[in-house]
Amino acid sequence: MRTSSPNHDARNSPAPATVSPDKLPAHVAIIMDGNGRWAKARGLPRSEGHRAGTEAAKAIVTRCRERGVRHLTLYTFSSENWARPKDEIGFLFKLLADFMTRELPSLMEQSIRLVILGEIADLPFATRKVLEHAVKKTARNTAMTLNLALNYGSRAEIVRAVRRIVEDGLPASVVSEEAIAERLYTVGQPDPDLVIRTSGELRLSNYLLFQCAYSEFLFTETLWPDFSPDEFDRALADYASRCRRFGKVGED
Repeated sequence: MRTSSPNHDARNSPAPATVSPDKLPAHVAIIMDGNGRWAKARGLPRSEGHRAGTEAAKAIVTRCRERGVRHLTLYTFSSENWARPKDEIGFLFKLLADFMTRELPSLMEQSIRLVILGEIADLPFATRKVLEHAVKKTARNTAMTLNLALNYGSRAEIVRAVRRIVEDGLPASVVSEEAIAERLYTVGQPDPDLVIRTSGELRLSNYLLFQCAYSEFLFTETLWPDFSPDEFDRALADYASRCRRFGKVGED
């Protein structure tokens, strides 16, 4: 896995020219980090940081659609996030339900399919129903897939896949990487080509561990609410300039 240096910031990359379609990542995964710090720096409650973060997500989804990125995965709520204060969790799920209700017409207009990665059954009833409706409504959209990782943890996802292998009665001799991949939430989708994490943190936080074996990484100091479509474009240009070897010998 190739990572940018700790001091790398996508804002320092050259402004993107038109990136050739064959140089674009098919799948971008983003760890949206920094909402709380964004709010604190402005003397605002954390809820306002989350609210601003949803607007940033909306803008990046639209830019992905415009640029021809076919799959976008957003780390929306991890299984570890249940440890946060109950009032913050309640606000997050209400915000998500309201946002999805408001943006569903836009998803339909842009032909974006919504997929949920994670244990949706554990979400609050009202939020779950809104999401289930959006997933069903957008199921036939074909221009792009938007994955929301909700109540998601990658280790639990892998354990879930292994349990399904056991339940399906597969003998040990035929258990393979493909057998596991076919039982992950992302089945039928390509692995992420590019993983972006905002806010300067340099870790994966239990995110798509199996799928990111050969992903390119980009870390930016920008807090998520400030991560603009222009900065996303620069991230795409940075990705396009890299040489992906997948373990093979390449030019030095």
